[in-house]
Amino acid sequence: MSLVSVDKISFNYQNSGLEILSKISFKAEKGEFICIMGPSGCGKSTLLRIIAGLVKPSSGKVTYMNRTITGPILGMSFVFQDFALLPWLTNLDNIKIGLSLLDISDDERDARAKELVERFGLSGFEDYYPNVLSGGMKQRVGIARAVASEPKVLLMDEPFSSLDELTANTLRDDIIYMLENKSISVNSVIMVTHSVEEAVELADKIVVLSEKPTHVKEIKIVKTKRPRDKRSKEFIKIVDEVYAAIAK
Repeated sequence: MSLVSVDKISFNYQNSGLEILSKISFKAEKGEFICIMGPSGCGKSTLLRIIAGLVKPSSGKVTYMNRTITGPILGMSFVFQDFALLPWLTNLDNIKIGLSLLDISDDERDARAKELVERFGLSGFEDYYPNVLSGGMKQRVGIARAVASEPKVLLMDEPFSSLDELTANTLRDDIIYMLENKSISVNSVIMVTHSVEEAVELADKIVVLSEKPTHVKEIKIVKTKRPRDKRSKEFIKIVDEVYAAIAK
């Protein structure tokens, strides 16, 4: 049984007849990191929001563990490109938002949020507000909030694109660690990215999308063991193949 199945998803804005997504299909299995790539404006972020249950498709369906997605569910969490932190809440309280739907006591909520503060290197900043944090630290809060509810699937919309490369590398390592660590709930990651090199570094499966009306041009399987050496001939070969798939 696939963890997430995207089955012939199509979408047009307000039934305008202008088709944005056209019969998109792919699956995310347990333990898989999926990257979604394609030209700007092709609907990658819309597709991710459909998977999350935040946007309703015009046709087709998304299932999570064989259950059709009709709205947001506890099994999936979303990490936004622009952090989407609430500026009037402390960093600790922003993380607690991820626990708001769980039936747990206030003490347990506090304990779990403080554990995430430590895990994501935010100790000493929990009582500050997001405006004092760097971009990388803000995204750490965003990721901590997303995993607070212990989702099986983490959906990420270009989470590293606004960060400097050193910070982005550290956070990429953190995400892979979560995916491979059996004591952490995350079983699959589905991420939108514009960077071919990032996709080849992280993904087990790269879904390459076309221009509008957007369809799947190719699904590239990456079997190279992690961590992947960006200077290796194999890595460069896969990068070239993905670029070729995007260009054709």
